[in-house]
Amino acid sequence: MKPRWMLVWALYPFAAGAMALNVYFVSLLLSWIGWAVLSPLNAGALGLVLGLPAAWAYARHLTRLMAEADGEVAS
Repeated sequence: MKPRWMLVWALYPFAAGAMALNVYFVSLLLSWIGWAVLSPLNAGALGLVLGLPAAWAYARHLTRLMAEADGEVAS
C-alpha cells in the first residue's frame, strides 16, 4: 500500500530533524575510532536528504495502520 503524499510531506520536517540528530550523534560516536565529527550544518544537510525516505517509510506504516483500523485489507 502506497502512503498518501500529503502525509509524507507533513511528517518530513520531523523526520529530517530526527535524521539530522541521528547523523550528528553517529559522527560523535565514530570520533572515538578516529573519524572526523560532522559540523551541525553538515549533519543538517544530511538530515534533509535522509529525512524523505524516513518520512516515506513512516507514512507507509501509518497508512497500513489506518487501513487496518478501517477494516480494509492491507497488502
